[in-house]
Amino acid sequence: MSEFSFEVTHVCKQSGARTGILHTPHGDVLTPMFMPVGTLATVKFVSPEEITDMNAGVILANTYHLWLRPGEDIVKEAGGLHKFMNVNNPILTDSGGFQVFSLMENRKITEEGVHFKNHLNGDKLFLSPEKAIQIQNDLGADIIMSFDECPPYPSTHAYMKDSVERTLRWAKRGKDAHQNDKQALFGIVQGGEFEDLRAYSAQELVKMDFPGYSIGGTSVGESKETMYKMIDYAIQYLPFEKPRYLMGVGSTDAILEGVLRGVDMFDCVLPTRIARHGTLMTSTGRLNIRNAKNERDFGPIDVECDCYTCKNYSRAYLRHLIRCNEGLGMRLLSIHNLRFLIKLTEEVRLAIQEDRFTDFKEAYFKKHKLNSVDSRGF
Repeated sequence: MSEFSFEVTHVCKQSGARTGILHTPHGDVLTPMFMPVGTLATVKFVSPEEITDMNAGVILANTYHLWLRPGEDIVKEAGGLHKFMNVNNPILTDSGGFQVFSLMENRKITEEGVHFKNHLNGDKLFLSPEKAIQIQNDLGADIIMSFDECPPYPSTHAYMKDSVERTLRWAKRGKDAHQNDKQALFGIVQGGEFEDLRAYSAQELVKMDFPGYSIGGTSVGESKETMYKMIDYAIQYLPFEKPRYLMGVGSTDAILEGVLRGVDMFDCVLPTRIARHGTLMTSTGRLNIRNAKNERDFGPIDVECDCYTCKNYSRAYLRHLIRCNEGLGMRLLSIHNLRFLIKLTEEVRLAIQEDRFTDFKEAYFKKHKLNSVDSRGF
């Protein structure tokens, strides 16, 4: 793993939150960071050049979907995801576990792996820890994920215990199968809302000595209060000197609460998904661009934002595009929302380095009328 490493660069004296640098074969990135999601080897409506311009670090792609289309063999033949996508940023691929386990009615879990149906054409498929790693080795991302079960919420303690045990066995099998030493394979902590199982999962994964660790099974229907407990139960057992990734979380309140707890990496489809429906993240809260009040507003989305959209386009024009279902509107709103979250993490890093992150978080929550346990965030 000589081409991948992580270093903590500062710990906030006020809060204990931290900044760091993630060193990858495709460059260094600063943490904490928000990672745009490019499920099908593209961030929807946004070009790689625009991703670079908004100062994004790592970009995500999805193993399950790329396995089905176009196939990992084609991506490998193209020279890997970076060349296939024309991306210079570091790339992370998830294992496909979340997508497989979301197909509740069409899957069967066995010790060997998971049998399920292709959601596109109904074909029978089988995904094992070894297969998930082989696909990711061929895709060629800088960071890859262990194949795990993402259990439904809520689950009983008995079900979750069996699931955690199996996921740990799968993690070991995946680590043994991993063939590309230029890729960092992360372990994934599971255990639901149960403190003992989260602790056990984290401790057993640490014994396997992964170069990084993810906290999975969150943001699956539980309350914010429960999610923060899930993080607390796991993160205390994860090595200080290795990166921690909270999977599938991208609301502003959850990012700030995660940073406070020592999380370094976040991802979510939230900013681009809500953008396509006309919802924007702003320094004064959520904005629905479709609202009539924007019809003759020729100012930017957010006067505090430095994104391409806010520099060049008015609320009135963007409202017109979205009401007409124009792709350009979805593109411009997506650029804004992504830059908004990336800029937030830039401000977070500065606050940590200046030893004032607690003040920063409290001021942010007060300004947006958020609280720590039941807010939607945005």
